[in-house]
Amino acid sequence: MLKNWINIFIYHIKNNKLFTALNVLGLSIGISGLIFAILYWNNEHSYDQWNPDKDKIFSVMNDIGEGNIWSVNPATIAPILKITSPALDSYCYTQVEYYKETITYNGKRELLDKIYTAQSTFFTFFPYEFIHGNGKTALKDRNSMALSEETASRLFGNENPTGKHVKYLDKLFVIRGVYRLNHKSSVMPAAVTTIIEEDLAKNKDKWSYNFGLMVKLKKESDTTSIIKDLNTIFIDKCLKIQANQEGLSVENYIKKYGEPVKSSLLSLPNTRLHKGNDPFPGDSGNLQFLRILMGLSVLILLLSIVNYINLATANAVKRAKEVGIRKIVGAGKSQIITQFVFETALITLFSLLLALVIVELTLPFYNSFLNKDLILEGSQFYIQLVLIFTIVIVVAGVLPAIYVSNFEPLKVLKGNFSRSKNGIWLRNGMLVLQFTIATFFIIGSFIVYQQVKYMTEKDLGFKGAQVIDVIFKSKEGKDQYDRYKIIKQQALNIKGVEAVSAGLFSIGSDENSWDNFSYKSNKGVLVQRMGVDYGMLNILGIKIVKGRDLTDTFSSDTISNVLLNETAVKTMHEANPIDKVINWRGKNYKIVGVVKDFNYFGLENRISPMIFMHLTTNAIRKEVLHNISFKIAPQDMSKTIAALDQFWRTNVDAEYPFEYNFVDKNFARKYKQYKNQSLLFSLLNIIVILIAVFGLFALASFSMERRLREIAIRKTLGAETNILLQELSKQYIIFCVIGFAIGIIPAYFLLEKWLENFAYRISIPILPFIIAFVSLLFLTLTIVLAKAYQVTKVDVLKYLKYE
Repeated sequence: MLKNWINIFIYHIKNNKLFTALNVLGLSIGISGLIFAILYWNNEHSYDQWNPDKDKIFSVMNDIGEGNIWSVNPATIAPILKITSPALDSYCYTQVEYYKETITYNGKRELLDKIYTAQSTFFTFFPYEFIHGNGKTALKDRNSMALSEETASRLFGNENPTGKHVKYLDKLFVIRGVYRLNHKSSVMPAAVTTIIEEDLAKNKDKWSYNFGLMVKLKKESDTTSIIKDLNTIFIDKCLKIQANQEGLSVENYIKKYGEPVKSSLLSLPNTRLHKGNDPFPGDSGNLQFLRILMGLSVLILLLSIVNYINLATANAVKRAKEVGIRKIVGAGKSQIITQFVFETALITLFSLLLALVIVELTLPFYNSFLNKDLILEGSQFYIQLVLIFTIVIVVAGVLPAIYVSNFEPLKVLKGNFSRSKNGIWLRNGMLVLQFTIATFFIIGSFIVYQQVKYMTEKDLGFKGAQVIDVIFKSKEGKDQYDRYKIIKQQALNIKGVEAVSAGLFSIGSDENSWDNFSYKSNKGVLVQRMGVDYGMLNILGIKIVKGRDLTDTFSSDTISNVLLNETAVKTMHEANPIDKVINWRGKNYKIVGVVKDFNYFGLENRISPMIFMHLTTNAIRKEVLHNISFKIAPQDMSKTIAALDQFWRTNVDAEYPFEYNFVDKNFARKYKQYKNQSLLFSLLNIIVILIAVFGLFALASFSMERRLREIAIRKTLGAETNILLQELSKQYIIFCVIGFAIGIIPAYFLLEKWLENFAYRISIPILPFIIAFVSLLFLTLTIVLAKAYQVTKVDVLKYLKYE
């Protein structure tokens, strides 16, 4: 029986080469798209899965109000939590970023860009495999350092580095362990030190949010009690004390300054995909983009299956007599269904193999697009592959098989089978679904493109085309601000350098420092603290809309004068803020100017209230200065940058390379993911249209070829070609309109939901809907009329000579 089915299958392939090819190609494109999405999904969800305690490890997050969730914590809270909470097993403070520095051994210097600092418990949270030493003693004191296997090889070659000394930040460190990074992890450092202990000691009595905090629970279910304990500690040890210092009750203090900080826990496996506030350094994942990619890939596979069902049910008409005869000679309904599902399984198998070839050939381009190194290995996703194979067979094979098995033998053999409406309604419904999916993709690609275009063209409130930010490393025992002043004076003598200034921020980065001030009886105003030197705002082209900028003309500008941006002024509810006094950290500061709003984090976020003060103001720490900004003349920029490079290596830092970023390009990198989404939508849109064209062409061909005798009769009776074209194409125009009408509803709501990610966004315009409708109508008319015109040229004698 199986051999007979295979022979029949081969026979029909030979007689329907074009439509078999369209079926296989359509399904293979749909399956390959889903394989791409699964590879990416599996890769992003594979991080930290190797960690034996992954379900007990959490990062502490803090909601400070107004939609701001921080991944940083004060140094005071964890030691108290360890004493008061029986649910806590251990904790580990970390810095939330990697450091890029040089490490020297015996005169050999290596620049490492992933140096991490954490407490000595770090390797109990990330138990990497150690090839020298062990995780328990690798960070046993403040002079200890552990290296990755790659770093150890770069510095020591084949030597065992354990016990050897290296120089880092002008200090000697002892190498006490070498670990192997053989699994994907949220943290993959080149070296680990415990320098953080010095900062923790300085801040042990302060409630400054500066450090990442991981906690390991005794039981996974203890999260609720830990969160409760964290919130209680904040109220008892911070909020109540601050309220008492101001002579206020806790309730009145909350009314004045807002709700207290509320903690939450983010599990280790979900940490990397917590885009926007990842508590770990390095690249973070994007769960929303993953879901969008997976959803679109499933839609395309659905479109391919719909296309297959359409062609299969249409082609079944040609096999009706075969089915009728098989039923008469004793074939049961289940046997016929099994046969047609078997044929679908063979088609799906060919499609799957072709899909794997497509994926293998195009994977380098996909990796380049996602900046990944995905590889195609069956062992990674063979269960998902089998599941896809099974689902496609069930969904694509069962419906046509049931439709065919329901043919009545008597009607089939009398030639009346084509009058049944069931198959026609099924094919028409599937065709409408195809138009609906195509509508969604066309509208989506235009709206995503317009939003990205809006972001790239919007006036951001600053001009960074000629401004470079240069990384400014501190030197042990030297005042960072004094060094900066000397550099500024010398750099202005370089040809092409128009201005030099500095700030404790870098536009386009995620660096931020938040604080509160109060004004009159208003509750605390949450602001982003922006330390600047004179002329910094002018270099960036940021305007002063009221009052004046900070200048060296007034000595009070380094003591008690500040600037606010427009958003901060609106939050104060003060029409004329100039010379008004705010209270910040128990001291009074006078507002001397209002800065025009500018985007700092990106258009996904609303512009934050900001307060600007001079770098030497006591309220900020000038030693954290780590960027110097240079405004470069547009002429001969490359020569100017080369001169700056030479100056930097000679006079500033011979060990660390001259590293810079153009401010506008640094900011533009934040939009790369959305540009990728726009490109993705466009590529998938092409694929969707291609599959829809396959299906529409094949279905129109089958439908019109069944009406050749009718067309011959109409021509004999004098029907004109244009009348025949209208008659043959009108049903497809109707299906196009119905599919479009259905498709615009999910398109509007899903894209509106996507646009909610942006504080600054377009309103959904009518133009993409018009373009989608016109495009679909044009494609439909082009394909259908071309085929219809071909069949109107039918040889009348050929079809009527036996009538």
